[in-house]
Amino acid sequence: MIRRRATRAALASAVAVFFAGCSVVGSRSAPVTPEPVPDPVVSVDAPTGTDPGVTPPRLARPADGVDRDPIVHSRWTLHPEIRERVAYWTDRYAVRDGHAFPLFLERMAPYEMVVDSALAAEGLPQSLRYIPVIESGYLTSATSPMRAVGLWQFMAPTARSFGMHVSTLIDERRDPVKSTVAAARYLRELEERFGSWFLALAAYNSGPYRVESLLREHAPLAPRGDSLYTVIFPHLPSETRDFVPKLIAVASVAERLHEWGIEAPEPGELYAFDEVVVPDATSFDVVAEAAGVEEEVVRILNPHILRGLTPRGQPTTIRLPPGTADRFAEAYALIPPDRRVTVTEHIVSSGETLGGIAGQYGIRLSELQAANPGVNPRRMRIGTRLVVPVEGSTRPAAAPANGEHVVRSGESLWIIARRYDTTVARLRSLNGLREGAVLQPGDRIRIS
Repeated sequence: MIRRRATRAALASAVAVFFAGCSVVGSRSAPVTPEPVPDPVVSVDAPTGTDPGVTPPRLARPADGVDRDPIVHSRWTLHPEIRERVAYWTDRYAVRDGHAFPLFLERMAPYEMVVDSALAAEGLPQSLRYIPVIESGYLTSATSPMRAVGLWQFMAPTARSFGMHVSTLIDERRDPVKSTVAAARYLRELEERFGSWFLALAAYNSGPYRVESLLREHAPLAPRGDSLYTVIFPHLPSETRDFVPKLIAVASVAERLHEWGIEAPEPGELYAFDEVVVPDATSFDVVAEAAGVEEEVVRILNPHILRGLTPRGQPTTIRLPPGTADRFAEAYALIPPDRRVTVTEHIVSSGETLGGIAGQYGIRLSELQAANPGVNPRRMRIGTRLVVPVEGSTRPAAAPANGEHVVRSGESLWIIARRYDTTVARLRSLNGLREGAVLQPGDRIRIS
């Protein structure tokens, strides 16, 4: 079993090493004057002042010696349309929803080092750390109606193009480290492609092909820059029109909580972990017992492993709390391969009910419901994947020398049949058991 460790102190450098060999784009300073747009392609008034009817956004100013953020401090935030939306969202986050805003920052706290390290490794503006606030509320489990998933709301094809694994068992869009590394690379590529952070962010939200199409239609000859964002702004989807203003508003509020009378959340534990590699299918409860931790801790550290079960037939990296890898390695080596899985999957087919499926696997309906809390028995769809808690094996075991199996607590005929690669009907016939017979611990079941 291979093991490697990533602790709090080493995580930042580990993320930076991941980027070795990549080109780095330095943060830009805001231009002294707005980027020119040649006439007669478009005509945009230079944003140099404020309209009396609109409250200007309260933007965080950088400290002395600190580079100005090219997004938050862009002069194009003063464009009337952008300024109006920034003011709206600033009021929304800081005043109307000010009581809920600290929750976003509380969720962000564990991942701050991961995110900031990835952004720094790519030379990106720090304000981009707030994209997951507006995309997912910093929830790794967030899923949009369009099936974008994770902190950074990747669609599956884009995620795969950046090397993330997406399947029914593992979805690395939910992995806060791998998805953040991919998001930083994607944002860098978009900025290089469009020469503008405003355009890059619009492309991140609505897709680069949509932005390219709008630029070809409305400003085909203009040099790329933030000014062109104001040209295509009216033609973008409503969600995308608000994406840049939301980011500016969130950054402004988050960096000046005291000015808005918002109490900063208490610092949380960093997302720190040891990593171990299991050679084959293993259930989270088995992992937790071997590591000496609660199963919920294993689930929190591994949100990308969806079913509480690693895939069969391939090594899988699992994250554990710092300092538990050695204990896990010793304990796991003592667990027989056929005892490392305590769950299986069932795909619902036409006509099946939750009660019928529970009976098929020889478990109680309440156990099946507890393992699938998000499944409504009355609205269960064909193709739904159910986690089935069993005490089975991942591969057939040899029959005992005396041909008998001693029943253990929780075992059913189905579990025993699965363990020895036989059928329930054959076991009933060999043991003179009627359908529905209940086994008791200590009972002896003839296998052959």
